[in-house]
Amino acid sequence: MRLYYVDAKRDTMPNELRREGTPGREGLSALYVRHAADGIRLAYLLTGDRELAEDLVQEAFARVIGRLGHLRVADAFGAYFRRTIVNLANSHFRRRRIERAYLDREAAHRTTHQATNPNDDLDAAIHAALLRLPARQRAAMVLRFYEDMSDEQVAEALRCSAGTARSLISRGLAALRIELEGTKR
Repeated sequence: MRLYYVDAKRDTMPNELRREGTPGREGLSALYVRHAADGIRLAYLLTGDRELAEDLVQEAFARVIGRLGHLRVADAFGAYFRRTIVNLANSHFRRRRIERAYLDREAAHRTTHQATNPNDDLDAAIHAALLRLPARQRAAMVLRFYEDMSDEQVAEALRCSAGTARSLISRGLAALRIELEGTKR
């Protein structure tokens, strides 16, 4: 992802973002209103938790507004905001890895197993299967199919090559197909 910095000779920062190098309250409000709903949907698809999604979006917005004075192109905010949400979601799952490992060890020691009820709703089944994908594959799938980004844009957002992005998407689709075909039987 390329960030554009303000050049004193060619300052193209929109008026709503310019106020002595920092955006005013009205500009921040407008920016938040414009991007928050899409950010929450993106974060929800990545995490599966509405409250966590809202927290991630607020954290991402707080981090991104600190860099607004350096952005030259207003369109760069959306890409930077999405990338920050993806990074925060990845960090969240990274922090939880130790907790999950502990819970998995504890669950293995238990002798009773609770039966899980298969969900009849296809959307819920797809979303549940999506959440079981590795975080990087899930991010590639969400960016490609929800955000409707090209493979090159996904690669840029995930900071990998276009071939790697296509591979992540392909492996994610294959895993979803296998899992969803297994639930039909």
